[in-house]
Amino acid sequence: MKIELHEHPQKPIIIEGFPGVGLVGTIATEFLIDHLNAKQIGNIWSDELPPLTAIHDNKVVQPLGVFYDEKHNIVILHAISGVQGLEWQVADELLTIAKDLEAYELISLESVGTMVQPQEGQPEPESKSFFYTNKEDSAKKLEESGAEKLKEGIIMGVTGALLLKAKVRHTCIFAETHSQLPDSKAAAKIIELLNHYLGLNIDVQPLLESAQKFEAKLKTLLEQGMQAQKEKKDKDKLSYLG
Repeated sequence: MKIELHEHPQKPIIIEGFPGVGLVGTIATEFLIDHLNAKQIGNIWSDELPPLTAIHDNKVVQPLGVFYDEKHNIVILHAISGVQGLEWQVADELLTIAKDLEAYELISLESVGTMVQPQEGQPEPESKSFFYTNKEDSAKKLEESGAEKLKEGIIMGVTGALLLKAKVRHTCIFAETHSQLPDSKAAAKIIELLNHYLGLNIDVQPLLESAQKFEAKLKTLLEQGMQAQKEKKDKDKLSYLG
């Protein structure tokens, strides 16, 4: 696994979002890139990633793209590919980027499941937002925005690895999701909180419209990626047994 960056902004905030439950992290970072007019400055690459991509506006979308919003000095890692089995490696690459760019803060966007399910015929309950941070000043600001401290929970994937390894300022923003399906409402909740926390002055409403269009494409891509990974594992197993 290697990092390819053709720009090196200094002391940025780094935001990462991966396809977890409800695809919340990926939807939120997609929205940020579009509405902050962030430009791609590189990618993280591995031959072990699923061989899939997307075409958007006649351009190839990298599985793990790195984008930069110069106005707010924000670097965004946008993932359309799952990274099962590569979580530690991806976390290490993110921490290398954070070190090389002397990042001010690393922010993880994630979803958390909820036991509260919508009743049939009733509107879906509003997602709650939660946070974890290793800095007290960040905690105070997040609490002022209405988010709650995440007191109990199991965090897996790249964010879980970062929580165990990161020595830099690290903040995690979570939103409840009520479904395994793409959840643009939960993503909007994260953007609302991030908007307040970083003072981005973003109009969140378009997220609910644009995300719904992106959701269908993303769901298909991820299903294809999981099938490709399964086929690769089956092939490797047969080769080993042979």
